[in-house]
Amino acid sequence: MLNILKAVILGIIEGVTEFLPISSTGHLYLANEFVKLDESPAFITMFMVVIQLGAILAVVVLYFHRLNPFSPKKTHAEKSDTWRLWFKVILAVIPSMIVGLLLNDWMDAHLNTWPVISATLIIYGVLFIVVERWNAHRTPRETDLNAVSPATGFKIGLFQLLSLVPGTSRSGATILGGITIGASRFVATEFSFFLAIPTMVGASGLKLAKYLLKGNTFTGDELMVLLVGTFVSFIVAYISIRFLLNFIKRNDFQGFGWYRIILGILVIAWFSFH
Repeated sequence: MLNILKAVILGIIEGVTEFLPISSTGHLYLANEFVKLDESPAFITMFMVVIQLGAILAVVVLYFHRLNPFSPKKTHAEKSDTWRLWFKVILAVIPSMIVGLLLNDWMDAHLNTWPVISATLIIYGVLFIVVERWNAHRTPRETDLNAVSPATGFKIGLFQLLSLVPGTSRSGATILGGITIGASRFVATEFSFFLAIPTMVGASGLKLAKYLLKGNTFTGDELMVLLVGTFVSFIVAYISIRFLLNFIKRNDFQGFGWYRIILGILVIAWFSFH
C-alpha cells in the first residue's frame, strides 16, 4: 500500500508539472529523493517516463475533436486544417526524435544530476522573465494556430531539443521558443501541447521497450504502481491544462520564471548541505 501511495504522489507531481513550464523531469527527480518507490532502479527510471502517458492522454481527451481529422462534424476545410496541423506537429518532432534516439542512454547516464537540474531551472527561469519583459512591447505575428507555417512549427521543434537536458522543461522550451519567434502565448502553448503527443508517446515507448528488452518483467505490484501513477497523472494533468489555458489569458510566464529560480536555489542548498 505504501508503494501505491507513493505512486499517487508521483502521479500528482507529473500531472501538475508536465504542461506547466517548470520541468516534470526535474520535479520527479527531486521527488525521488523523498518519495522513493520500493522498486528496482530500472523500474523507477522507466516509471518516471512512462507515467507521462497519462498526462499526454489528458491532451488527447481535451482536444479530441480538434485533433480528429475524421470527425463527421467537421467540414472538408476543417478536416484539411486538422491534417495540416498534424503535418506541422510531426515535422516539428523530427529533430528531438532523432537526437533523443541517438543520445538517450548517454543523457540518462550523465545529465540526470542535481547540478544540471538546478542550473537549468535557474537559467530558464531567468530566460522566462527576460523574454516576457522583452515580449511585452511586441505584437505577436502568429495569433492563429491554423495559420502557423510549417517553418514556424519546425523552429519550435528545434527549441524542443533544449528540453532533452533534464530540468529544462519540454513545455517551457517550446513555449519560450514560440514566443521568441513571434507566436502569441496561447498559440505557443497549444502547439506545445500538441507537440507533446508524439514526443512523449515516443519517449515512453522507447523507455518501456528498453526496460522489457533487458529481460525485465512486471510483478503484480509493479504493474499496479505503474497504472496508478499513470491514471493519477491523467486526472491531474487534465486539471492543470485547463488551469494554464485560463491563466495565460490574463497573465504572462514571469511567475513561473521566479518559481524556477527559487526552486533551483533550494535544490543547490539542499544537495550542498544535506
